[in-house]
Amino acid sequence: MVLHTPTGVIYAPLYIHSFQLVQPHTLVEAEKFNIQYTDPSQIHNTPDKLRWYRYSQGLRQKDVAKYAGIDRTTYSSYEEIGRDYYPIETMRKIAELFSVPVTRLLDDFNLFLYHGQGQQIRQARAQKSMTQKEYAKYLGVPFGTLQQWEQDRVSITKRTWKNLKRFEE
Repeated sequence: MVLHTPTGVIYAPLYIHSFQLVQPHTLVEAEKFNIQYTDPSQIHNTPDKLRWYRYSQGLRQKDVAKYAGIDRTTYSSYEEIGRDYYPIETMRKIAELFSVPVTRLLDDFNLFLYHGQGQQIRQARAQKSMTQKEYAKYLGVPFGTLQQWEQDRVSITKRTWKNLKRFEE
């Protein structure tokens, strides 16, 4: 703002405040979600864990995506049920934003990958006292695939991981 006076020009400081506008439907969605889950330990899938932490910090999907260095649509897919694999480096950035250990954000399958699938598969095979060929036949997978899993060259699929868990029980 500028004011012209006989003695000169007076400039008045102009303060511009900015704040995020939260749309009403987003508030209702967050409230319903937080009523359903009062604590993140009640949640067992990654999409809902991500959503819980994001809501608890009042962040938008685009805010989390920007911090993690990914596209908003990519982050949006992280919060949808049906995604199996979450890149660990991206999840570390998101965990840093939420100030929690990355392990709190991961479901059982992604924790299996995070803690070294190869070593865990070798241990499961050793408990059954089987060779790689025997264990591959037991699981119904090609021998080369089992070798790649044990060497952490290829990630096991979630469906196969579920079968592996079922065989262990």
